Amino acid sequence: MLKKVLVPIVVCVSIASWTSCGKTASHFVYAALPGSSQIAVYREDPNSGVLTALSGSPFSSGAGPQSIAIHPSGKFLYAANAAQGENDVSLFTIASDGVPTEVTPRAPAGTFPKILAMDASGNFLYVANAASNNVSVFSIDSGSGALTAVTGSPFPVGISPLDMKLNPAGTALYITGTPNILASFSVSSGALTLVSRSSPGNEPGNGPNSIAIDPSGTYLYTANTVDSTISIFTISSNGTFAETAASPFGEAIGSNPLSLLVHPSGMFLYAANEQSSNIAAYTISSGTGAITVLSTSPFGSEAQPSFLAADPSGKYLLVGSQSSAGIQSFGIDGSTGSLNSIATYSTGNTPSSIVVIQ
Repeated sequence: MLKKVLVPIVVCVSIASWTSCGKTASHFVYAALPGSSQIAVYREDPNSGVLTALSGSPFSSGAGPQSIAIHPSGKFLYAANAAQGENDVSLFTIASDGVPTEVTPRAPAGTFPKILAMDASGNFLYVANAASNNVSVFSIDSGSGALTAVTGSPFPVGISPLDMKLNPAGTALYITGTPNILASFSVSSGALTLVSRSSPGNEPGNGPNSIAIDPSGTYLYTANTVDSTISIFTISSNGTFAETAASPFGEAIGSNPLSLLVHPSGMFLYAANEQSSNIAAYTISSGTGAITVLSTSPFGSEAQPSFLAADPSGKYLLVGSQSSAGIQSFGIDGSTGSLNSIATYSTGNTPSSIVVIQ
């Protein structure tokens, strides 16, 4: 059962205006709830990390949203709908108070759209379709948020995608899939071209799932669920990848890592370990990309954590889990990378994706 954690908060001025001793602008947290076909929305206090559900939340979405993405402008939200054969992407406009409103019609995608990725400039949206083994790519209208399929979409990738990440420059796309495959694609005006693909004897680990890329676009990490290791790769300018001498990292501090996240500073890596119900934390070497376990790690979490999301400020880590219908919030020590649990918030249904905007 989820329990609220009481957090002492010092409020300097009016709660009604959501201001306090530090930053005054609230952040907004969005969580996809596929079981109820809804999106939960919370206001996040930027000084305490405390979440408050918006009036009317959760909001209706398409059938079974698996993944959500926010446009860099903060004006648009996209949801990949995979249940009941819907296989499309919803567009929501976001009001200044964080409330999402869907705009129809929805954009058709491939079969079982599972993962969304967007370039930092907000020009293109990528949709990984797990059952049709391809990626749908859409250009984004900066004024309306409307989606238009790029020429050649959907692009075949030859595997059922498990995770998908763009490099920070938006020039390369990386996808993991079974059996033990990591593939990279160059990106030109949204179009994908295969650049590199792992082969027998050159696998990215045993059961690679989640991908994380550091902010400089120099290092790529995969969470390997079968042997509970983390593989480390360097990324070249043309999108190819090469495993480093420090890979795979196998110090056992958690079992079955399902999700990885690099801190916005690029100094820390976090792994959600599903079987051991904890979050592992590592420092990242700026020169080699090698990782070292924090002395305070791992940190206990709700049961079966399955994915991670970071507040853009780098102050908070949000964790969703498979067995708990809720979101757990942690504060992040920016100097050491250590975590402290703030609270767990019930969402009513198990979340599958979390995004945060400010």
